[in-house]
Amino acid sequence: MFGDNNAAATQWVKEMRTPLYQGQVWQVVAGLRELAAEYPSQQSALEKEVNYFETHKRRMQYLEVREAGLPIGSGMVESGCKQFGARFNGAGMRWSRAGAERLIPLRAAILSHRFEILHAAYNAPLN
Repeated sequence: MFGDNNAAATQWVKEMRTPLYQGQVWQVVAGLRELAAEYPSQQSALEKEVNYFETHKRRMQYLEVREAGLPIGSGMVESGCKQFGARFNGAGMRWSRAGAERLIPLRAAILSHRFEILHAAYNAPLN
């Protein structure tokens, strides 16, 4: 749309970032629709993006997610997968499903620094 004018593209993204992070996906959709009206040759591609945002808007409530103290990016999950993979997929390692299912909660407790809590709960007397 903006051709070689990267400054215009950067400015548009900056304008949309705040409403998106505030959970106002409808503003991003409105911005995309304005661009589609302004750039008819790109209308098909822009409508595709509009459909994406409208389809996934319930997953984009970033303000609520951040207020709950949760991350909005995938970096933490990707890092966790990498750390689990390093432990369970090393050279020569073979795990039965049952064995892996027993170790995964332990590995998660160790990586999240909550092993003591898990250990105490496991060893607590049953009432």
